[in-house]
Amino acid sequence: MIPRLRRRFVAAAMLAVVIVLGLIMAAVNAVNYLDLCRSTGARLDVLVENGGSFPRVESGTPAGKAPRGGLSPEAPFDTRYFTVIVDQGGNAVLIDTGRIAAVSTETAAEYAESLYAAGKTSGFLGAYRYQAREAGTGTMYVFLDCSRELQSFRAFLLASLAVSAAGLLLVFLLVLLLSGKAIRPVAESYEKQRQFITDASHEIKTPLTIIDADVEVLELELGGNEWLKSIRNQVARMAEMTRNLVMLSRMEEDGKTMPMVDFSLSDAVLETAQSFSAVAATREMVLKLYVEPGLSLCGNEAAIRQLISILLDNALRYGLPEKPIQLTLRASGRRRELWVENETAGVEQGNLDRLFERFYRPDASRSTETGGHGIGLSVARAIVAAHRGKISAASADGVQIRFTVLL
Repeated sequence: MIPRLRRRFVAAAMLAVVIVLGLIMAAVNAVNYLDLCRSTGARLDVLVENGGSFPRVESGTPAGKAPRGGLSPEAPFDTRYFTVIVDQGGNAVLIDTGRIAAVSTETAAEYAESLYAAGKTSGFLGAYRYQAREAGTGTMYVFLDCSRELQSFRAFLLASLAVSAAGLLLVFLLVLLLSGKAIRPVAESYEKQRQFITDASHEIKTPLTIIDADVEVLELELGGNEWLKSIRNQVARMAEMTRNLVMLSRMEEDGKTMPMVDFSLSDAVLETAQSFSAVAATREMVLKLYVEPGLSLCGNEAAIRQLISILLDNALRYGLPEKPIQLTLRASGRRRELWVENETAGVEQGNLDRLFERFYRPDASRSTETGGHGIGLSVARAIVAAHRGKISAASADGVQIRFTVLL
């Protein structure tokens, strides 16, 4: 339990860091990309407004005074662009590639004609940002080379991802190192609780044994009566509960594993279930068994038999008279699927995982009448977990409930 708690603590801490760091990196790179779009858009707007060229800058223009707001006086000299005029038939008629060396006139014409045919007027085409405007009887496309800006953006993006990955690794190592200290109080509290349960259970066994012996003596001397029978039943309940608590404590103890061997799962389920047929008959219930023959399992046979007993006992306690209880065992690929289904007086809708919590009882008054103490399903979950399986409860209509086990 403690190692599992530590893994969950580390996972939760890392998830929080990943979310926060991811949001920060997304925001920083988004701002960087928007700045790229703003700067290239400003240059492209100037080119489009001036018919595909920068306005003439007079010599001696003071540094920082731009041909248009936001642009450097050096913009006309360090900007690579080309223009193409396409007629109404979609053919390139005038191509100017004098301000760029990386694009030929044929390639420039192909770019513009494909955009005109697609009806696009602005956007990115590879490393070029383009914008269209009417030019007499045709359409002028201005292409701005953004390869340097895009290369800088990608370099910053990759660098930020690399730094983030290194930071996450460092945080993971620190969290992993410090998680032991963080959950140490919980581990110590859990160990004390487990030790208390074990010690208390052993201490309770002695007075229970004495009470049971005294009741037997009284029955011999006075004869049986409802009071002595009630005492004996309550002693049996206390003894069962202490056994279950000790079992849960041992199964959850670190390093404790049950011996696993191959055995016939079909035979174990049938033999265990058939012993409940007489009990079901006395309660006016019908026990229906659908067990696929020849199924085996590598596990602890005694624990699996106890699992079947818990599920059937639970169905008998809370099932409705004259209603069937169905137990099914079948193969589902490499898994073994087992479920117990019965009708109840009512199941609280929502998450039914709480049924597997210790001492949880959805109806305390009914549980008292039926003799339940809310720990059997916790033992069932521990048995399934020891076999690396899954157990769940589901109710579609609030009346029919099914406990499903996958092994």
